Amino acid sequence: MSAAGVENNLLGGGHEERITLLLLFSCLVAASGGLLFGYEHGISGGVTSMESFLKKFFPGVYAEMKQDSTTSNYCKFNSQILTLFTSSLYISGFFASLVASHATTRFGRLFSMRVGGAFVFTGAAIGGAAINVYMLILSRILLGFGVGFTIQSVSVYLSETAPARYRGAIFNIYDICLTTAVLIANLVNYGSQKIEAGWGWRISLGAAALPAAFLAVGALFIPETPTSIIQRGGDINEASKVLQRLRGTSNVGKELEQLIAAAAEAPTSTTTGLRPLLKIFRRNYRPQLVIGIALPIFQQLAGINLIGVYAPVMFRTIGLKESASLLSALVTRLTATASNLVATPLIDRLGRRNFFFIGGFELFVSLVTAGSIMATHLGDHGTMQSQYAQILLFVFCLFISGFSWSWGPLPTLVPSEIFPLEVRSAGRSIGVALGLLFTAAMSQMMLFLLCYLKWGIFFFFGGWMFLITMFVFFFLPETKGLKLEEMDRLWKQHWYWKKFVNDEPENERLLSGAASFEPIK
Repeated sequence: MSAAGVENNLLGGGHEERITLLLLFSCLVAASGGLLFGYEHGISGGVTSMESFLKKFFPGVYAEMKQDSTTSNYCKFNSQILTLFTSSLYISGFFASLVASHATTRFGRLFSMRVGGAFVFTGAAIGGAAINVYMLILSRILLGFGVGFTIQSVSVYLSETAPARYRGAIFNIYDICLTTAVLIANLVNYGSQKIEAGWGWRISLGAAALPAAFLAVGALFIPETPTSIIQRGGDINEASKVLQRLRGTSNVGKELEQLIAAAAEAPTSTTTGLRPLLKIFRRNYRPQLVIGIALPIFQQLAGINLIGVYAPVMFRTIGLKESASLLSALVTRLTATASNLVATPLIDRLGRRNFFFIGGFELFVSLVTAGSIMATHLGDHGTMQSQYAQILLFVFCLFISGFSWSWGPLPTLVPSEIFPLEVRSAGRSIGVALGLLFTAAMSQMMLFLLCYLKWGIFFFFGGWMFLITMFVFFFLPETKGLKLEEMDRLWKQHWYWKKFVNDEPENERLLSGAASFEPIK
């Protein structure tokens, strides 16, 4: 049976799926976790291009940029300490996301969201008050802890709360928050760099406390997911009432039965501690594990760190002044927000795979074009002519557009859909952790690669873009419209993955001890 056939069989099935105010409010609060990550993702590139910030914390980089005419355009910002300022967030996020797996399962999705908000709030306060590099790095580490907890718990919360047929659109709220936060970060950077006293960067770093406070406080007013209530041994009637309020109907019996059955296959012994992290490496979870790890890593190989995080640095490289550089980065973020809004109502209609293909083609063309322009119109010294700089800005906007409706939201959405409950939290933790670790590596290497590959860095990422689009074509089935509890049918019908899941006996999970459901205590 085709994926479309599976979808037709699973849609409906006794469920009444409506969009309620409680559902929208709950998902909006949870998705505001994207504000935390997006703001931190966007603020660092702009701050590291501010002269007052560089002069205070990285005087060597500042001196090369202002005084050294012998340094290549591509190497002026090549400082490992400077890139550590950016990558330290992702390194700490790697460790935090692994811890978040246990916390999210045992204490609930809302608990981890509140912890994440508290870490970000503290890190932002320290960053805004920093007087030396050590305080900056400590700030980024705390921010990373918050991001690690937030990404892991928010993705699980949204996937468990959203109705199947609207899951893509609702999940896209997270990415809208993320891109909007990056846009806000660019606006804040653009405004704060104009403060003549030179302390505007403190506003940029400290403002991260605002979305953190919104998430932490907002999580006090939204319900825990029915799945988490049941999994942790809560009252079934309470879970039923929450589900009725979320769905706007009392006809939730079928869905509640599926949630109880899924929880019965995820006993305490396999949902807490290190057991899920070990269990997930079993052969029958191979498809979900590979996809859950590959997509976040491939997201970084699309080149977003080059054009997204380091956009202000890139524009300084081609010769734009500080203010014009930040303004150009702002234009790319406006493009991202607009593109994400366009994709929201379509992602559940056109499907995940189609957006991967459309975006992949757009990214490949953009990277090759940008590399060609840089190769022919920017040498090691001097600046690029204004008309070519404007064309390059357009190409960057085209890249950001394609990324915003494909490799931006989908590597978070798809892994959040595919894991069964017994390994869902662990699966997302591993994917988030390795994604953040790879992001840290790319952030740390990016300016080094820019210095030594020069314009060739665009062709480097363009080549990867072609390969990962081929991976999606051959190995990723369509997941739109399918319920989380029925997602395993996809793998049993896939030309490649079926040999892993079909090798397992149908009752293996029951034999592993899942038959007697023991809730988490």
